[in-house]
Amino acid sequence: MKVILKKDIPSLGKAGEIKTIKDGYGRNYLVPKGFVEIATEGVVRSWKLSAEKRKKRIEQENEALNKVAEKISAITLSFSRPVSEDETIFGSVAKSDIVKSLKAAGIEIHKDMVNLDASIKALGNSEVEIVLKSGIAAKVKIVVTAHNK
Repeated sequence: MKVILKKDIPSLGKAGEIKTIKDGYGRNYLVPKGFVEIATEGVVRSWKLSAEKRKKRIEQENEALNKVAEKISAITLSFSRPVSEDETIFGSVAKSDIVKSLKAAGIEIHKDMVNLDASIKALGNSEVEIVLKSGIAAKVKIVVTAHNK
């Protein structure tokens, strides 16, 4: 099945590309979600005609996301966690904690945008990458301090 990607799909390609995919993947997942459109002659022709409008819209989106990335880079998130007498931290800082703190700072992101392999389980400073879109990312500073009971 040939399809035109409406959105960037990390495992498949970028918006506007024509790809050949398995019928079931397209029919059962990509088409119902609105990620792709079946590439008939008429659809391909109209897609090419509207390419300039899409390009302008994508540039505007990228400009807005770059501004958000600058805001994220300027932020330092502080978390306080209880620790034992030997400085072992109880709990951790997870993706959801970072998302909530950024939301409190006026920046709404999805937790899948946070590039954190494992929760932060140590006191001190660290940086976490926030991927807003393919090619647009920012690093937020995280400070984890001790909270005595």
